[in-house]
Amino acid sequence: MANEDSWSGVVVKKSRALYDGSNLYRKLEVQLDGGEVQDLKVPRDLWKQLEVGDRVVKEAGADPRRG
Repeated sequence: MANEDSWSGVVVKKSRALYDGSNLYRKLEVQLDGGEVQDLKVPRDLWKQLEVGDRVVKEAGADPRRG
């Protein structure tokens, strides 16, 4: 998904991983309103705010946020 995209959906899974062995990445699996499931890498603050079942909204040109 590109920064100019806009979408909304619901968090279906939260995860963290050390892909390169030194940096902790936080990911959300989001089911978009159209039914498609996307994996998103998100900042720590947003990851901590959200739980499974919470709504996420991304507007064109902006970062995803709790919706």
